[in-house]
Amino acid sequence: MNQVAPQHDPRRLIPRTDALLALPEVAAARRRLSADTVVERVRAIQERARRGELPPQEVAAAVIADLTRARASAQTPVLNATGVVVHTNLGRAPLSLAAVSAMVDAAGYVDVELDLESGVRGKRGARTRSALLAACPAAGDALAVNNGAAALVLATTALAAGREVVVSRGELIEIGAGFRLPDLIASTGARLREVGTTNRTHLSDYADAIGPDTGCLLKVHPSNFTVSGFTSAAPVSELAQVARDRGVPLVVDVGSGLLAPDRTLPDEPDAATMLNDGADLVTASGDKLLGGPQAGLVLGRADLVQRLSRHPLARAVRIDKLALAALEATVAGTHRA
Repeated sequence: MNQVAPQHDPRRLIPRTDALLALPEVAAARRRLSADTVVERVRAIQERARRGELPPQEVAAAVIADLTRARASAQTPVLNATGVVVHTNLGRAPLSLAAVSAMVDAAGYVDVELDLESGVRGKRGARTRSALLAACPAAGDALAVNNGAAALVLATTALAAGREVVVSRGELIEIGAGFRLPDLIASTGARLREVGTTNRTHLSDYADAIGPDTGCLLKVHPSNFTVSGFTSAAPVSELAQVARDRGVPLVVDVGSGLLAPDRTLPDEPDAATMLNDGADLVTASGDKLLGGPQAGLVLGRADLVQRLSRHPLARAVRIDKLALAALEATVAGTHRA
């Protein structure tokens, strides 16, 4: 049996790891990717050469080509040609350049919870709160959490845990990926008090359901479906009056994140109109029509927003610094526009 003499073994020609890591293109890749990722990919190509799948003299070029194509994330940028602008499966709204720049700035050390003037701990999300209040002056206070469902869950938990949430049967929607509004609310410890029917719910249905165990009234925008024909729904302005008269808060989930009326979307509910019509709290998403990062918004009465912000669950649904930065830039840009 013929064996290759060690001194003639072609595997001895495979470039050493340290030599490959010293290549300028590889050094540049280490600044873009993690050091461990670069070393792992270099060794994988060396292993291909050891198995005879790649000539030793082509290893350096293969390493450079591989690292040039490599991305820090496994998520692949795509072209959205679906016809659906805000596509959930494609990441919903693309961020503006201002939002991207804000996230890059926030990637390092930032004063997310530090008052630079006094040097003491500051309030998280204070600038984002200010931007939201400037964009929606009808709100007494604002709170951002990590997504729209979290905003609604926090509201119903803080207001109605162990009590009843009165909601129309026609608004018990499924919000996607199998998550259903009844299940979300039940997870908070609140009890659903369904009123009306699928197609018709009257003001009297809500009024008759309110009792000592009522934590809040809830009105939900269906967002992605409509019921037409023989239908009836209670307007927020009338529902708010019933809620005030009976001393219970009214929560309106508008879903999309539209903060103010938009003449190009006349049928889409917005936070400002709902609050002006008497809603005590409005919940919404930040990554749909608002065009920001995944986030949940709570806008409304200052005492209720503060009640939500102090609830223990608020910590579990807290928004991170990158999303805070992107949301602030998005809202500020929308308000200025």
